[in-house]
Amino acid sequence: MDTQELLKKVRKIEIKTRGLSTNIFAGQYHSAFKGRGMAFSEVREYQFGDDVRDIDWNVTARFHRPYIKVFEEERELTLMLLVDVSGSLDFATRGQLKRDMATEIAATLAFSALQNNDKIGMVFFSDHIEKYIPPKKGRKHILYMIREMLDFQPESHQTDVCQALEFLLQVMKRRCTAFLLTDFMMADKCYDDSVFRLAGRRHDMMAIQLYDPWAAELPDVGLMKVVDAETGYEQYIDTSSKKLRQLYRNNWTNRQRRLNETLNMSKIDHTSVTTDGDFVKALKGMFDKRIR
Repeated sequence: MDTQELLKKVRKIEIKTRGLSTNIFAGQYHSAFKGRGMAFSEVREYQFGDDVRDIDWNVTARFHRPYIKVFEEERELTLMLLVDVSGSLDFATRGQLKRDMATEIAATLAFSALQNNDKIGMVFFSDHIEKYIPPKKGRKHILYMIREMLDFQPESHQTDVCQALEFLLQVMKRRCTAFLLTDFMMADKCYDDSVFRLAGRRHDMMAIQLYDPWAAELPDVGLMKVVDAETGYEQYIDTSSKKLRQLYRNNWTNRQRRLNETLNMSKIDHTSVTTDGDFVKALKGMFDKRIR
């Protein structure tokens, strides 16, 4: 992709996602994600109904009338975006590529965080950490991240989500808000439930699964050549076989059951969206659930 084409795509994504973050998610983002805690703001005279536990006894003794400490929520957050860049993201039978949808979702979240004056960082991962962009503030920083998402070429085509979570635990010592954007198409050996639980306990974690409709339901289109985007393995399958389609459906159902159980036990909020689906609706649903 040449520079001019890349800049045009960055600008197009900025216009779309910044509009979404301003018109749809600004208030919800602020409400859904709480700050680090309560910080001391000032003291003022005690008023009827104030909590006596907030009385500042030193100031009260000095002025011979009761004063209380006033606290306010520390709103500034750090938002970390963990973005899957493995080979399986470059696929879609309908709608847009999973990689393109991940880019738009990440940009929407980043611009929502920008309005809240939060820092935003990013991790690109495959079966290892491909690139780390430390958290910073500002529009230029977000545009740089969008440019990287559009033009980045990973070293590996395979996936290991646990590598991304372990890296997050290493680099983010303080609690942050983190979004995991992936299709969860990884080998069973890459599945470590304990890492999910630790990440969910240490940080405010959310996961967004992006998947193609064919991942859940194999269509009946006769003999078809399939290629594993992560390993390169090729084979022909007969999709007219009811038994094959049922096995395929059962495999998807079982993987989804395990994934949902793991995320629920780890207290990681999560949602799924298909490549031809509406990610805005999915995000709003997840935010609304946190606000209620």
